[in-house]
Amino acid sequence: MPKWAEIVAAILADPGRYVDGSVVGELRVQLEASKAADGAHGPSAALPKVQAVLAVTQHSVREVRPQIRRQLLAVGADAAEFVGWLYRDLGDLSTATYWYDRAIEWAQEADDGPMQGYVLLRKSQLAYDRRDALKVLTLAEAAGLERWQLPAKVRAEVAQQQGRGYAMVGEPMDRVERVLGEALRWLDEFESGRDDSGAQLSGTYSRADLTLRTASCYIEAGQPARAAGLYQEVLQGTSLSRRDRGYFLARRAFSLALAGQPDEAAAVGMVSVQLANATSSLRKRELGRLVRALRPWAARPGPRDLDEALPV
Repeated sequence: MPKWAEIVAAILADPGRYVDGSVVGELRVQLEASKAADGAHGPSAALPKVQAVLAVTQHSVREVRPQIRRQLLAVGADAAEFVGWLYRDLGDLSTATYWYDRAIEWAQEADDGPMQGYVLLRKSQLAYDRRDALKVLTLAEAAGLERWQLPAKVRAEVAQQQGRGYAMVGEPMDRVERVLGEALRWLDEFESGRDDSGAQLSGTYSRADLTLRTASCYIEAGQPARAAGLYQEVLQGTSLSRRDRGYFLARRAFSLALAGQPDEAAAVGMVSVQLANATSSLRKRELGRLVRALRPWAARPGPRDLDEALPV
């Protein structure tokens, strides 16, 4: 039996005896391994380890010492936020909502303000999946409150999400670009070393991520050609995981379709289909949006081939 499986079995049998600081550290190691698996292979590969972390947290939290309980809840909140993201990626938004709610609850008890603010950001992003424009904005604004003491890297992501919300509710473009400028300044502060906290939160958020999500703001603001250019700027590099490359190719293809470039959109979409299949990512719903955007050109060879390539 692997070491990790032995640890889990022992904890579930007698959590009060086995759960101490070293076990909490091992839970953190397993959580980080799960996050790495998600980037390389998609959510289905990442779920088993993080579900084990959550099982240990839920089973042990009533039986450990108060000091260990707080540490355990902090790791559990991180795991719950991450598993919420995985279910969001799988398209199961109800389960994602459940785990985001657990993440905030556990972060509150652990007195982890930054995690509470971060989960509000995640809930804003979930509202984006549901196309709930006003909730996107109000949750992003709540995430940006000073009380959470978010590190600069997370504040960059929050400001970008506020820009997305402003674009969705039809605010003037200068207001959208003003908060996007704030996002860039926060990211500059992080990259300059003036604020190097928050490695755990928004761990992979980078200048490329800001560019990609800025592109989504331009889609929402009715400027798809500009969005397509920003997607291409990042896709030309090597910073994206294989799974994320497939997703953002689909986003770029969608923006090209909205910009009236159906043949190029279909060609880019075909590459995205291949990558989505290879990583078993269920974010293929983005490709469904692309196909719907291409319906005016459904008789053309490229859009027709793309439609046939998608699984039923």
